Amino acid sequence: MKRRSMLLAVCLAVSVAISTRPAVSAEAPFEPGLMRLAEVLGSLHFLRNLCGEKGDQWRAEMGKLLESENPDADRRARFIASFNRGYRSFGGTYTHCTPSATEAISRYMKEGETLSREIASRYGN
Repeated sequence: MKRRSMLLAVCLAVSVAISTRPAVSAEAPFEPGLMRLAEVLGSLHFLRNLCGEKGDQWRAEMGKLLESENPDADRRARFIASFNRGYRSFGGTYTHCTPSATEAISRYMKEGETLSREIASRYGN
């Protein structure tokens, strides 16, 4: 629970830090990290719901990321494709919660936290 709160706080910090920056092209140095973060959020949305968490918390975090970035249509489509790729990546692997799925959740939580922290510290105000 503490790790989830930490990830949410860091995602919010990234959203706030980046939202104060002017619009940038898709070639911005932080773009791959943001796309990976979107993919991680999609994976967490699938896995956490599979393992008993009900709701759209991780989809909502993705919504906050999109809102803070305010991307043009092409970039928005890339964000959504990344989220969906993360979501679908586990659909063929897991049909019910297993110890392996729980471990994947833990790893993705750590990765999301790391990505958020690195993006905010390098590119935030």
